[in-house]
Amino acid sequence: MNVLMINGSPHAEGNTAAALEEMKKIFGVEGIDTEILHIGNKDIRGCIACGFCGDKGKCVFDDEVNAAASKFEECDGLVVGSPVYYASANATLIAFLDRLFYSTRFDKTMKVGASVVVARRGGLSATFDELNKYFTICGMPVASSQYWNSVHGQVPGEAAQDPEGLQTMRTLARNMSFLIKSIALGKKEYGLPEKEASQFTNFVR
Repeated sequence: MNVLMINGSPHAEGNTAAALEEMKKIFGVEGIDTEILHIGNKDIRGCIACGFCGDKGKCVFDDEVNAAASKFEECDGLVVGSPVYYASANATLIAFLDRLFYSTRFDKTMKVGASVVVARRGGLSATFDELNKYFTICGMPVASSQYWNSVHGQVPGEAAQDPEGLQTMRTLARNMSFLIKSIALGKKEYGLPEKEASQFTNFVR
């Protein structure tokens, strides 16, 4: 079992990384492999709605998105971490996630998702909600913790001064591990939920 972790911060060793590393320690104890991708400082452009991925099965821009696609397909869980900018996630991360989720057409049902947000002070819950929408549109259960998945800190190292936030990360990792293992057992016993043929309704006809 493995979890793919996305660090959306431009600082590979900042407070977002500290939050993800706190989770990684628990995943190790739970016997779950992890890989952290640092994409927050990469040159990643947004989706241009060209339709290339619908024909070719990958994004027209051959960058970190296509490189992460196979890792996403193979993982049992996805953790997305971001700093808060104007009560929103890092724009580079959003561009990455838009293209990653849209260009990958494999079934994401029952992969466990979790978002982690870090801020000096405010905007955490808005960013948390924003990131969770990627999971809930494609049948991914969302792991929760003892509080919203957030850590406070501004300059690198300040996350260590938020013991409740770091405890929230550890609890999140334990809960996520339990969900991943439980879903694996459920799939073996019962299979995945039945799917109906998709119906698309446009509001302009």
